[in-house]
Amino acid sequence: MEVTASGAVRGEDGLLRCPWGLSTPDYVRYHDEEWGRPVTSTSGLYERLTLEAFQSGLSWLTILRKREGFRDAFAGFDPEKVAAFDADDVARLLADARIVRNRLKIEAAVDNARAVVAAGERFAETVLSFAEPDRPRPATLAEVPAQTVRSKQLSRELKGLGLRFVGPTTAYALMQAVGLVDDHLVDCHVEPGR
Repeated sequence: MEVTASGAVRGEDGLLRCPWGLSTPDYVRYHDEEWGRPVTSTSGLYERLTLEAFQSGLSWLTILRKREGFRDAFAGFDPEKVAAFDADDVARLLADARIVRNRLKIEAAVDNARAVVAAGERFAETVLSFAEPDRPRPATLAEVPAQTVRSKQLSRELKGLGLRFVGPTTAYALMQAVGLVDDHLVDCHVEPGR
């Protein structure tokens, strides 16, 4: 197996990828087709934020494999629909084995939908204002942080809008997922700015 100085690994298809992006076919697809690609819609940003919050303390692969279940259970991550969820919906979600059944995270997802709806366009504008388009790609895995000054600021801004489960690490994972930062390794085949 070829590993570059940056830590990128050559896959069976001959393409260099960030090493985490090779461990399962699910990760290969997510790495190559989605992670770090721009997401600008309110529902898309709400979905990624919700999934990142559910991932806290778990493997991302667990969330990725349950994603369709999450989408179905959370009304396609339509914030207006989720904002209307009540105690019966929370009970339904707690019984749904297709998702991670954590009461605090479920209640936060519903409360966050309400905050997103209340914020209107400010939610997406706030998240997208933290883009770092000129930041170079990491030269090694050691340069990929878990959180940054900017993610701490985004976390504060989101909390100021009334969102929960949005600490600096979750905020940074969101920034990575929706293309606000490009943490594909310098040797990775995924093109910058896609």
